[in-house]
Amino acid sequence: MKRTGIQNGELIKILATIGHTQTLVISDVGLPVPKGVQCIDLALIAGIPSFVDVLDAVCNEFVFEAGILAEELKEVNVEMYRFLEEKFSDIPLSFVPHETLKALSEDSMVIIRTGETRSYCNIILQAGVNF
Repeated sequence: MKRTGIQNGELIKILATIGHTQTLVISDVGLPVPKGVQCIDLALIAGIPSFVDVLDAVCNEFVFEAGILAEELKEVNVEMYRFLEEKFSDIPLSFVPHETLKALSEDSMVIIRTGETRSYCNIILQAGVNF
């Protein structure tokens, strides 16, 4: 049994097997899951677990080199936009229209669905390397 970090076996397995440049999505409760993309559904009730809680847990276990967010986040969810800009100040973040983000999610290895209900709390993370 793991001592610390993510305890969800399905999630830790996918994090250990994603290769360089492949992507995963951490999503709010409303992001549609494209056919053929694995979904690890962590949503319990509205707001639990939060986007930030899941993002922090994944960031502690996963090496990534870039992120993609919805442009709409900048205006609709300013608080989250500022939080993410600060959190990821050391990696490039791209902003695309939300519809484009949904289309890009079709190429992801997995969508990790949270219970988040705040608008546009979705991020695509591109795997980096640990060496």
